[in-house]
Amino acid sequence: MESPKILVIDDEKLLRWSLEQNLSKEGYSVISAEKGLEGLDLFSAEQPDIVLLDIHLPDISGLNVLESIKKENRNALVIMITAFGDVQTAVKTIKTGAYDFVEKPFNMDKLKILISKALETVTLRTEVSQFRDKISRQYNFSSIIGTSGQLVKIVDLVRKVAKSDATTILLQGESGTGKDLVAKVIHYESSRAGRPFMDINCTALPETLIESELFGFEKGAFTDAKQMKKGLFELSDGGTIFLDEIGDMKLSTQAKLLKVIENKTFKRIGGTRDITVDLRIIASTNKNLLEEVRKENFREDLYYRLKVIPILLPPLRDRPDDTLLLADFFIGEFNRDFKKHVKGLSKETETAFHQYAWPGNVRELKNVIERAMILENEEHILPEHLPAEMTTRDAASPAARSSSVTVPPEGLDIEEVEKDLIKQALEQTKWNQTRAARLLNLTRDALRYRMQKFGFLPEKS
Repeated sequence: MESPKILVIDDEKLLRWSLEQNLSKEGYSVISAEKGLEGLDLFSAEQPDIVLLDIHLPDISGLNVLESIKKENRNALVIMITAFGDVQTAVKTIKTGAYDFVEKPFNMDKLKILISKALETVTLRTEVSQFRDKISRQYNFSSIIGTSGQLVKIVDLVRKVAKSDATTILLQGESGTGKDLVAKVIHYESSRAGRPFMDINCTALPETLIESELFGFEKGAFTDAKQMKKGLFELSDGGTIFLDEIGDMKLSTQAKLLKVIENKTFKRIGGTRDITVDLRIIASTNKNLLEEVRKENFREDLYYRLKVIPILLPPLRDRPDDTLLLADFFIGEFNRDFKKHVKGLSKETETAFHQYAWPGNVRELKNVIERAMILENEEHILPEHLPAEMTTRDAASPAARSSSVTVPPEGLDIEEVEKDLIKQALEQTKWNQTRAARLLNLTRDALRYRMQKFGFLPEKS
């Protein structure tokens, strides 16, 4: 690993020599210049990690050198060397962009500590920059895989939304359709990309905890509030907060969320002061929120406030031509992760992928690919590497995906039809969930989700 490079710009020969000797012993690579213009040339040529710069130079002011360095590289770390008692000038250098300053005559040990802290800043900045680059590569418009007409329209809408000033967006669609991916793409392709993206699952947290997570709390607000805690709204200031499965949020919390959206203000739990934030709120749900409004499970005013820009993500069964594109993408991803060389799907597997209904959508497809690549070592993913429900005759048959339900002229409630079909399948199989799932061309997890949704599973104690 290359030694950190330090540039010393000072007209005192003895000081330059002393710094070179002491810092070289610490493992640093030290270069030096007597004059300001010479130092600027060295800075451009060598791109040092840290600059030690004297205020008083024989040709130009150290402040001018500092300004030129910061113009060339705004992240450059410059430690100013000032005359004893020259506090006003030292403060001015900090305002101009200096990392810190030391006064002559300085303590060498303290200077070494200061340099060490500055280098930690360099490392942290580099890591943050690399992380942001990685995230921006991972979550961009090209990461939404598919060429179907529906998806092309959605990507075009997402592109417009990301570049807009829209502060409330509602993502709708079945579980596994990629709502979390779209939320991240909107954030990282927007002007807010450098600010926080906070993700909170409204299903995973109880009501009391979700309020403290969102709004924070003051010290002493409740028994365990030993100190003040900022909530996600406050920590997300300037960025985006993603409220996943907002349809499961309790009514009392919905009322407080509505206030945040409308006024951009809130109070911490136990607090009296209004806190103002600049946020983009992206909410997602796999529920029919309008139906939830009718059932009085969701506030109507919040529904319409969130629905300023609705984006409906289609299920994978409605874009079957995208299944092979997604499979190729995930095979490439897992080849990198698992150090494997799988070439793709066999022809028979491609047929199975095309014919399967994918009740778990893109998430299920990804899991199928991941499982096959972890457990198998063939050049291609074969039908025998797939879950049983994908290769049974009923699952593979296009007829299995057709419907025998006829829509009457007066219309019907699709939720009630689904509930009735689930009940019929369970009764036919004497409530054997595995067999009932097979009858409905569902995975067992997908069936259990619907059983819970319609109250066919006992409440957890």
